[in-house]
Amino acid sequence: MGLAHSVLTWPSRAMRAMYEWVLAWAETKQAIVALLILALAESSFFPIPPDVLLIAMAVATPRSALRYAAIATLGSVVGGMVGYLIGAQLYEAVGEHIIRFYHLESQWETVKLGYQGNAFLLVTAAGFTPIPYKVFTIAGGACGIYFPTLVFASLLSRGTRFFLVAGLIRLCGPGVKGFIDRYFNLLSVAFFVLLVLGFYVARVVLK
Repeated sequence: MGLAHSVLTWPSRAMRAMYEWVLAWAETKQAIVALLILALAESSFFPIPPDVLLIAMAVATPRSALRYAAIATLGSVVGGMVGYLIGAQLYEAVGEHIIRFYHLESQWETVKLGYQGNAFLLVTAAGFTPIPYKVFTIAGGACGIYFPTLVFASLLSRGTRFFLVAGLIRLCGPGVKGFIDRYFNLLSVAFFVLLVLGFYVARVVLK
């Protein structure tokens, strides 16, 4: 299942229209600002992931792909902070309504349970999973996980995800877009596994 499928699993004409609206920003002069705002919003309340716009922009201008990835990372990390604040201070007023609006109650319970274990690993994994990232950031605030843990894990996971996508387009050209869209979820999971193995190897070597 690709990126388009994971985005559109909440089926509605409004969702499709929103998806097309996001893509349309890639052809405007405000594309960079739109990417920054989209990445920020998606981490806290918006349904469309920034990868949609990032891929379109990177395909249009491959030489700027890595810069776009950096902008998406910045927006996503700041948005994660906003999501954390919503969970910590505004859960009943705002956060709970966001979870219910997107019908993410089951994922919410799974993430809350996961935070009883290794929060850093869970947030890092969140950057690569199809589960909307906002669930993890809002739950992080609601569960009171250590704030720097959320920030660093968000920077690591979201940055790795966006730079992976942008790097593939930069190295392989626009022709790789179809491959990324089709196997996006599989690529994300595989890269997360490699990332965890890399940490494990580094830990063993540095002992």
